[in-house]
Amino acid sequence: MHHPVMLDEAISSLNLKPGYVVLDGTVGGGGHSKEILKRILPGGRLIGLDADQSAIKAAGENLKEFGGNFKLINENFRNLDRALSKENVKSLNAVLLDIGVSSFQLDDKDRGFSLKEEAPLDMRMDRRLETSAYDIINRYKESDLSDIIYKYGEERFSRRIAKRIVEERSKKPIETTAELAAIVRRAAGSGQKHYRIDPATRTFQAIRIVVNDELGALEEGLKRAVSWLDIGARVAVITFHSLEDRIVKNLFKGYAGLGVLKIITKKPLGPSQEEIAANPRSRSGRLRVAERI
Repeated sequence: MHHPVMLDEAISSLNLKPGYVVLDGTVGGGGHSKEILKRILPGGRLIGLDADQSAIKAAGENLKEFGGNFKLINENFRNLDRALSKENVKSLNAVLLDIGVSSFQLDDKDRGFSLKEEAPLDMRMDRRLETSAYDIINRYKESDLSDIIYKYGEERFSRRIAKRIVEERSKKPIETTAELAAIVRRAAGSGQKHYRIDPATRTFQAIRIVVNDELGALEEGLKRAVSWLDIGARVAVITFHSLEDRIVKNLFKGYAGLGVLKIITKKPLGPSQEEIAANPRSRSGRLRVAERI
């Protein structure tokens, strides 16, 4: 079951009206898209992108009641120029980006996103990508692993973890999420008392970000999205950790300085306590909104 994060806040922030052309750049299971379609019909059109083919399939099932008023495309949103041009879109009235891993990706034990499941080390959102988590963990140099875990996981014990990974893979390849999680926990050792979450969480996050080039895709895709906005159109971005939020904050600030965007959210909005209670995975969500001027 996919739970769209900050659904009410995100949809209301877009100021949707019938007839609007809207891009959901990370359609996931279609939860946000369903509410968007309710507000832009009659006459509106939604283009939904997702790098994950299984997400496209799930969203198609979830949105089938809306018939021909939407188009779903298996494409990373960084390539939205190609997708929108192919669909003969001239400009957009709203854009929504919900960055990060969806619930059904985390819950699919074969995908390797969750450290709670025994699964192959994969972590590819788009299975057409050549490099998986297995490749990074088993083939990257110790120094590169340390840098990745420190930079993208903001992990204080990155050197210790990278060293232990290299030691263990010299005995046999590290093949599963359970193996990797156990290695990271052992590397953390007595330092585990400093963690409020599972000690392996930050390392998993870092590897996943690199596998999917998530930060590069966010920066590139958001820049492209802004260029498609009509005057008065809004762009809303939901992020789930500080590195993502910083990119959105700085891009919005830069465009505001150029007179291209007006920032609607001076500070990012977070989920309500009720939503966190119902869906704990939403707790780190942050929503920023800007408007084309």
